[in-house]
Amino acid sequence: MTFSKQIIYKGHVQGVGFRFAVRMIATGFEVTGWVKNLDDGSVEMQVMSRDTEELDSFLDAVKSSSLRGNIRDIKISEIPPLVGVRGFSIAR
Repeated sequence: MTFSKQIIYKGHVQGVGFRFAVRMIATGFEVTGWVKNLDDGSVEMQVMSRDTEELDSFLDAVKSSSLRGNIRDIKISEIPPLVGVRGFSIAR
């Protein structure tokens, strides 16, 4: 079974290395997905893992990282598993 989530980060999350930091944090976890800037100034991440605790630990690591001061709001939604995605990347 795979657990997948979409996360929207709002705040001062563009132009501060947010996506690169998230990608670096992802290297320490067994997660697959991507992160990208949205036109409205927010950042979207879609991520999945075979272990719900691993996924939640990754999301907690992002939220408690040095990025926390830039995040004003987080919206998390369950989504279908990502198809054709390998590793964790910065999407355009």
